Formats: sequence, C-alpha cells, structure tokens
Amino acid sequence: MKQITVDPITRLEGHGKIEIFLNEDGGVANTYFQVPELRGFEKFCEGRPVEELSQIVTKICGVCPGCHHMASGKAADAVYGLEPPSTAKKLRELFYMAHFVHSHIAHFYALAAPDFVVGPDAPPGERNILGVIGKVGREIGTTVIRHRRIAQEIQALLGGHQTHVVMNIPGGVRKGLTEEERADIEKKAEGFVGFAQFSLKIFEDVVLGNKAYVDLILNGPYSLVLHSMGLVDEHNKVNFYDGKVRVVDTRGVEICKYAPGEYLDHVAERVEPWSYLKFPYLKQLGWKGFVDGQESGVYHATPLSRLNAADGMATPLAQEQYSKMYETLGGKPVHATLAMHWARLIELLYSAERCLELARDPEITGRELRVTPGKPVGEGVGIVEAQRGTLTHHYWTDDRGIVKKANIIVGTTNNNAAICMSIKKAAEGFIQPGVEVNHGILNKIEMAFRAYDPCFSCATHHLPGEMPLKVHIRNENGKLLQTLTR
Repeated sequence: MKQITVDPITRLEGHGKIEIFLNEDGGVANTYFQVPELRGFEKFCEGRPVEELSQIVTKICGVCPGCHHMASGKAADAVYGLEPPSTAKKLRELFYMAHFVHSHIAHFYALAAPDFVVGPDAPPGERNILGVIGKVGREIGTTVIRHRRIAQEIQALLGGHQTHVVMNIPGGVRKGLTEEERADIEKKAEGFVGFAQFSLKIFEDVVLGNKAYVDLILNGPYSLVLHSMGLVDEHNKVNFYDGKVRVVDTRGVEICKYAPGEYLDHVAERVEPWSYLKFPYLKQLGWKGFVDGQESGVYHATPLSRLNAADGMATPLAQEQYSKMYETLGGKPVHATLAMHWARLIELLYSAERCLELARDPEITGRELRVTPGKPVGEGVGIVEAQRGTLTHHYWTDDRGIVKKANIIVGTTNNNAAICMSIKKAAEGFIQPGVEVNHGILNKIEMAFRAYDPCFSCATHHLPGEMPLKVHIRNENGKLLQTLTR
C-alpha cells in the first residue's frame, strides 16, 4: 500500500500532517489527519484560583487569546453566580468584536486568499500573503495590514494587551472607557465597516466572478452534509459573545437549543488512539463513526455553521450579504465547505457593524463596571463563539474558588471529525488511478481543512495513554543510520 504524507500542512495555526494511504489501483484507501503536539491546558488550570484562569488561558494560543479570555471570564462569573453590569458586558463585547475583525482579516488574506487570488495550482512559493499582495497591489496590502493593526490597538486599549489580555475579572471588567477613547474607536469602527464591504467586493470579483472557482465550491469534492452549531440571541440571530447554542440538522430544522450550563446534556466527546484531539458529537444522535448525513452525530461549528444555525444577522449590512449568499448558493442550509470563506467575510462585516454600534452606545462609557463577588457556587460554564467555532470553558471549584477540574471544548475540537472527513473526501476526489499527485493536488486537499481556519494549538487536550516518539539517527553527511520508535 502506497503512502503519501503532507507534512507539515501549511497556512494554519499550529502544526499538523496528513497521511494518505492508496490502494493497489492508486485510489484512496484511507486518510489520517494528525496533530503532533499536545497542549493539555485543562491540567494546567487545576489548583489555580478561578479568577486567574482568564489570564492563564490566553497563553493557549497567540491567535485567539481573546476567545479564551472571554469564555473563561464568563465561566468565572458563573462560578460566583454573578451577572456583570450592562456597561461591563458591552465593553467585553466591544473588545471581542475588534478581536473578530483582526482574526478574520488575518485568515482571509494571509491563509485563505492565496488559494483563490494566486490560485490553487500556483507554485508553493507564490501561495502566500506576498503572492496575494503581488496580485492585488501594494496599496491594498497596506490597507489590509493597517486595519488589522487598528483592531489590535483597540484590543490593547480595552484588554490591557492585544494578546495577554487582562480585562476580565469575576463580575465585570478592570477599567472603563473615556469619551475621547470612545470617539476614537467609533472612527476606527467606521473604517472597519468600509473595509469589510471592500473585502466582500474582492471575494465577489475574484471568487464568484470566476466560473471555475464557483464550480469548485459547488461541485468539487468539498461538500459535507452535517448538522450546524452556533450561538444565537433571543431572536435566533447570530451573536458571538452571548446567547444560547442552537443546533440545526442537515435540513435546517432545530435539533436543540441550550444555555451554557446545559452543554453536557447535548454534547459528548469521543477519543481515538491516533489523535490528541477529541471528537465531539451530539448525544441525541450518538456516535455513528466518520460519516455525514442526517443520521450522523457529527456536526459543524464554523462561520458557515453559525449562519446555517441562525435565522439571520443582527446588523443590516451583514443581513443583506447573508441573504445574498443563500440566494446565490441555492438556499439554507449550505453544505459547501469552501463557502465558509464567504461566511467568514459576512461575519467580518457583522463584527465591524457591531463594533460601531457598541462604540455609539451611551452605556459604553458608564462607570458601573463590576459586581463584587461573594462565595463561589462551585461550578461555572462560559460559552462564546470563537472565530473557529463554539468555545466552551467549564470549571469545577472548591468552596474557596480553587479549580479542581476544567473542561475546554474549542472550536477546532468541535470540527475535528468534520475536518478529517473533509480531507478524506477531497483526497478521494482529486487522487485518481493514473493521475500524478503533484503539489497542486496536495494543496487542494489542504484547502479542505484550511476552510475551517483550524487552531491546533488550542485543540489538543487528549493524551492517548502514551507519547509517541520517533528518533532518526544520522551521520555527519545526513545518511540515516538508525530509527528508534516508541
């Protein structure tokens, strides 16, 4: 049996590899998606005061620290049975919208765009952000970098640091916003809205205007029929910071809708011996294996899933784009994996609009920033939508607020089974008997996971009983002398 290895896979957060096994005819027998790193942050949380965790968990990942900070802060609120003041919640959400803006810009332009702007079959050395700038022009590249930097500046102002965030404390936030700071954020948020619209125009011109790309999205081996998960507000509109988790089936019919503290009634986690990542599934449907379809227990938790699970967007410009996407792609729900990129840009516009709404909210400069905590109630769950999917932090504490146990389900973990299935489907579609497997084909297989914007630094929590190890011993000329394995 022939083996093809893609190692390392490219343009993602973290490290990973793909193993493709071919049968005697040259077709795909099986694929394995593996992440050769273990983070294990749940164990790091044990023995710590719960109020410290929102700062500790930002170190899980340098790409989405704000997501962990927010979910952790909400879990700590729940441990103390607190509801933060309205101003504090709006300040948290304002920070979070800037976090979404910077992350979605980074993924679309640096990680996803090379496959469409430069081309999926372009030489590997050109499929990068520099290749994109070479195609669209230096001025646009400068604009991309500027808006991402501005979003980071807003995070640093509100969060104390754009990466090592310290704003949340149980019951609220550490500091408020002055009128001068508010006015500055409002002006910057106006720029975000224009830039998000500009990005959607690029997508329309470059991707939707290319018949080959549209055919690849709709008719290529990138379709996966799964259930969809996302956080929604009381009107079932998309919300990233607060609300309930809604899951709809492959036809768009609601399966369940649950508050953060109820997640264990609906989601279970499975482990496999070949991966450090767990495989969540819907308890109501059970684990049926790596299969898609209405009877499968596997679900998506992605930008596209959030739009599938919701009844619409909560801001007007994003709602227009939401309607346009579903009209163009044949109605809800959409199961085209590559359409996640379009959904991500619609979310970029929503984040920009919501950032502007919050900056103009009279309460945003209020002085009531915190409710003083009392005695811990012993357990708390916090859920937000990370850029990569639904993020859950669950802490159990003693009567002093010291964490005894923690469970973290990150967006990429929610999508782990779906990513594995998407990779296999793409490999089966592009690797055919008699076809030379070149860099273009391998990149198209990578495009299957890249649509999920996975963050594997966040996602590795399961230790399968041992630490696999392979050591290659070579001489001074690089010749392999011996291989030791465990």
